[in-house]
Amino acid sequence: MATSSDTSDQNVKSRRPAESAFKQQRLPAWQPILTAGTVLPTFFVIGIAFIPVGIGLLYFSDEVKEHVIDYTYCMKEDQNITCAEYIKENSMESCRCRLDFTLTEDFKGDVYFYYGLSNYYQNHRRYVKSRDDGQLLGRLSLTPSTDCDPFAYADENGVRKPVAPCGAIANSLFNDTLTVFSEDLNEEVPVFRTGIAWSSDKDIKFRNPPGDLKTAFANFTKPVNWRVHVWQLDLNDTNNNGFQNEDLIVWMRTAALPTFRKLYRRVDHSKTGYIPGLVKGPYVLIVDYNYPVIDFKGTKTFIISTTSLLGGKNPFLGVAYVVVGTLCLLLGIVLLVIHVRCSKSTTEMINVNPRTPYS
Repeated sequence: MATSSDTSDQNVKSRRPAESAFKQQRLPAWQPILTAGTVLPTFFVIGIAFIPVGIGLLYFSDEVKEHVIDYTYCMKEDQNITCAEYIKENSMESCRCRLDFTLTEDFKGDVYFYYGLSNYYQNHRRYVKSRDDGQLLGRLSLTPSTDCDPFAYADENGVRKPVAPCGAIANSLFNDTLTVFSEDLNEEVPVFRTGIAWSSDKDIKFRNPPGDLKTAFANFTKPVNWRVHVWQLDLNDTNNNGFQNEDLIVWMRTAALPTFRKLYRRVDHSKTGYIPGLVKGPYVLIVDYNYPVIDFKGTKTFIISTTSLLGGKNPFLGVAYVVVGTLCLLLGIVLLVIHVRCSKSTTEMINVNPRTPYS
């Protein structure tokens, strides 16, 4: 006669996995046997393949011409004070400085201007999420996402309004104005303010609300650190305003590392004197200095650069390929020597028995 304890034991579901080949780990498996005959060719193949690839990458990287100007501590025009100190002492009032530089060789082909920042952690978790993607798609709401706090609301003429665009990323938008003047041609280098953002960002991630921009943003205010409203970012091009402004779009794509550069302008090569590229000679960089970086020990740079088939100048990948390929070849040679001098023959390995001395 079955007891109550036996009945309860039968009702308890077994924790044993099902009797299948997968759950009982009885599936057929293949495990490579690492011998000198399989390992050594792998090292040599990797080395022989990687080194030429690395040399090719280094060649294309060296084809890119760059000129880098650090203007973190540039001096204010007609005054013996750095612009960094001036804007700090004068409530972020704009400061202008000029830096003379010379291009020692022609920059042929398409030329691009970049700005670079260092010790700037755009990859901080709270910073990266501090945005309202629905708002940036043109779906304006008087209640911004809580991710934007504490940059979701601001006071305007004593009235508290939602911010557009809200969040820490937009609030910290880079706002230095960088202009290059050619002394030989006695004119400002012509540039495009558009065509600098990823097409996927501009066409998909950023949209303006319908209708007139000023009217659409009437119930919103600008971020605290901005000097103009979002519909006034580019006074020379109404199509480059609002959330479709490409300077804003470029900035909103956060950098992965604390030292980074972002595309600022493209040189207009349709103008006379700039068709083949940017010719060598004396130039002047004119900076309207607005963006503070010295408080967090950062630096600011202006970069003039060309491109290659693989993009901008970046020797790291080529060096990595060459180093890995060289190490693989060296390891292959060392292991081959050890194998030739110290390994046992096939006959000796077959005849190994418990009484075979270890030596």
